[in-house]
Amino acid sequence: MNKPEPAPVDPNEVPSLALQVVSEDRFPVLATIDNDQPRLRPVSPVRTSGFTVWIANLKQYRKTLEIAANPQVELCYVNDNHDQVRLTGRAFVETDSELLQEIWESNPLLQHYLGSADNPNLIVYRVEPTQVRYMREWALQYHDVPC
Repeated sequence: MNKPEPAPVDPNEVPSLALQVVSEDRFPVLATIDNDQPRLRPVSPVRTSGFTVWIANLKQYRKTLEIAANPQVELCYVNDNHDQVRLTGRAFVETDSELLQEIWESNPLLQHYLGSADNPNLIVYRVEPTQVRYMREWALQYHDVPC
């Protein structure tokens, strides 16, 4: 079997290629640390701005404890072509009330399941990137993306 040859990547296009992957994957995988054990789960971001990502969560979920103990997280996005973006960052609890209201108003599922924006079980994390890497399928080489 012949080894697949990935199309070359123009370094000037890496940021837009990475943003495209992020926009195409509705359910990236979030990695957290539980003591010394990595934990992965698909999440559905409620807002994305560039490479900053907001994730809604319920306070009783296990990832709440994991992020409180170690806010270093990673999101992995994969599109239908198997291109991927690895977004490493730090999770912060979002406190901007205007932004939280915008997130609430633009997410009918949050409204349906939680009833009101002031539900005490709701927590929204803002993941601020410290490193973003893009890889085209089969390339086996990551490209650093300015974040």
